[in-house]
Amino acid sequence: MKQWNFYFSGILYGTFFEEEKIQVRRLDPFTGQLGDKKPYGAEDDQFFEGLCSRSLMEFFHTRTELEKEIAKKPEQFVTKEGRRFQNRRGEAYIERDRKFPMDLFYEEGSIYAAAMSGRDFLAVLVRKGMERKTALSQWEMVYPDTGSLGGGAGEFQPGPVYPVRFLGTWMVPTRDGEQLATDVYVPGEGDIAQTACPGGQGQRFPAVLVRTPYGKGKGASVYYRFVQRGFAVVVQDVRGREDSTGEWQPEYHEVEDGDDTLSWIASQSWSDGQAAMTGGSYLGYVQWAAAASGNPHLKAMLSFVCAGSAFVDIPRRGGCFNSGMLAWAFAMSEQRMRPDLMVREDWDQILDERPIASIPEKALGHEVPFISRWMSHRDMDDFWKMSNWQKRYKGGPVPALIFSGWFDDNGMGTTEALDLVRDWPEGSWKAVLGPWKHSGNADYDLHGQYMGEDAIRYDIDLLCMQWLDHFLRGADNGIEKTPRVEYYTLGENRWKSAGAWPPEGGRTRRLYLDGAENGCAGGTGASCGEGSLIFAEMGAGGQDSYVYDPENPAVHLVDMSENELEVPEDYTEEEKRPDILSYTTPVLTEPLTVTGDARVRLYVSCDCPDTDFVVRLTDVDEKGRSVKLADGVLDAKYRRGEEHPEYMEPGQVYEVNLRTTKISNTFLPGHRLRLTVTSSAKNFIFPNSNTKDGFDSPIRQKARITVHRGGGQASFLEIWEETGAASRA
Repeated sequence: MKQWNFYFSGILYGTFFEEEKIQVRRLDPFTGQLGDKKPYGAEDDQFFEGLCSRSLMEFFHTRTELEKEIAKKPEQFVTKEGRRFQNRRGEAYIERDRKFPMDLFYEEGSIYAAAMSGRDFLAVLVRKGMERKTALSQWEMVYPDTGSLGGGAGEFQPGPVYPVRFLGTWMVPTRDGEQLATDVYVPGEGDIAQTACPGGQGQRFPAVLVRTPYGKGKGASVYYRFVQRGFAVVVQDVRGREDSTGEWQPEYHEVEDGDDTLSWIASQSWSDGQAAMTGGSYLGYVQWAAAASGNPHLKAMLSFVCAGSAFVDIPRRGGCFNSGMLAWAFAMSEQRMRPDLMVREDWDQILDERPIASIPEKALGHEVPFISRWMSHRDMDDFWKMSNWQKRYKGGPVPALIFSGWFDDNGMGTTEALDLVRDWPEGSWKAVLGPWKHSGNADYDLHGQYMGEDAIRYDIDLLCMQWLDHFLRGADNGIEKTPRVEYYTLGENRWKSAGAWPPEGGRTRRLYLDGAENGCAGGTGASCGEGSLIFAEMGAGGQDSYVYDPENPAVHLVDMSENELEVPEDYTEEEKRPDILSYTTPVLTEPLTVTGDARVRLYVSCDCPDTDFVVRLTDVDEKGRSVKLADGVLDAKYRRGEEHPEYMEPGQVYEVNLRTTKISNTFLPGHRLRLTVTSSAKNFIFPNSNTKDGFDSPIRQKARITVHRGGGQASFLEIWEETGAASRA
């Protein structure tokens, strides 16, 4: 009989026994004990899948087949169910082409562990006795094995693990009279680790606060791990959501409500006056909003893929209006989240409706008030400024552990965070930037593009726990002395570290837009062939033009229902459109590593008062495939600021500056770097009408747009190029 142990963030949550039928002993977090052995059923599988996003039943049902394939020692294999595995350095088979893969560790043809990572966790299913051969050994270095769990079960368990005690639900008052529904959990008394358990009467704990618009009861069990390590956990419905009162207006009240909640926590009898925050996306945004208030009780943040301010991130990036976020808006259109409303077959028709405020009524049958309010504030005004946590930031640094990915559709929020913390003291912030989309550390392949065998990390949850231990409990674990930035370079497909962002030792380089390769300077671009990017400014002037038709916009290649807007798709065919200008370097003979965000300066003219500009950086391989790495968008009327639109006049030349999303990519010999310029990105932003009414006009007109280059109007791409001293492995 084989026994398997399941660990979630270093905590033993279940033991499995391979008998005639799989048997399980499940951890009861509220007693701290493993339950009685019982047959493993569908309800149990749902429990574990709620933690790790995988079916353990699937593993046990397919393990024999998997081991038969592994015994053949192939470089890769495909199961009869179509799952593909690839060998990694003779130690494991990593699962390809699947979100939330299982990495199978083996020896002598036998699987001894499955590693299952996610945005902020690692789950390990391991054969008993093999724990120290897995990433669990890293947990033991921080939390020594207590040698017991669940009343003498005798299992491997790094560190003491405390029972969870639910204290109840409180309605936290805000300064303007609303009530925020708030659940509180603290380490409780139980049979486990009695000598160290802090759960007795009168005990006070540092707290981990989670503020969410998605329902405080949904998935709360994933936060129990903080309680089990000795922290209180506070999970709250933000204003207007679920059981909280007030109007739901995304991002509007979060500075003040976060401030009020932190002060409420500090006043409670179970609180030691210190709090940290954790969470991703909107749950990342509310952390920076709370920090912006300057509340003295916030001592640390675990910021995952945080949303940013409206005109830098979503919903008004670059002054455009993000159509790609409409799936999220539909899901949030009622008091309680409705993820089923994100999946539709008619997105093309829906996105073409005008005015935009009428879309919800036509698609859902009712108005969505927060969308209507968004649409009533066209320019940057006091309404939008309320949500700008970066500009509203006051007080000192709050130690921040920051996670994001190159293809995170809230990546500009993390850019704002990195800009804010740039000059904070040594040890007060750390960033981990990977080859991930918004869902985080959970894929080896994104839309058919392979990120490399080390794209997934196994230590993120441990880094988080060390961060909390150090800044809330004073643990001398050295986390604040680790490199400020750990980042992954595509092309090389390896992790690097640096002391700054962008990395030290690099250099700024400008690549100037040059004429078409066949030499017809002054042509239309489309009819003259592909333009060039060169590392020297051209003396002679030139120009390239295209016609943008809002009735036939260029396409931003995403699946709307997936709700991921920045994926690395292949734009080779899309770039053949006549309304997309392409500028490409010569074939590289040496590697070129570009890290950080890029800047694009265009000198443009337009025969209409307004239009948008969309730029993309792509990596063009030896076969001509052009894969998107980064992008930037800007509504031209906001070229000198979002508060006061300035429209264009025919015949005039205007300077337009765009900032792209972040990337670290090595363009390998034989590859080329490409910059494309166009004026639309269907599925990402609503098409600009080219009128003064911008993205929300029922009247649309074609625009002829000219990009000027060379001489005194030298349009260029500015990159940060890593040099030999820029980073270290």
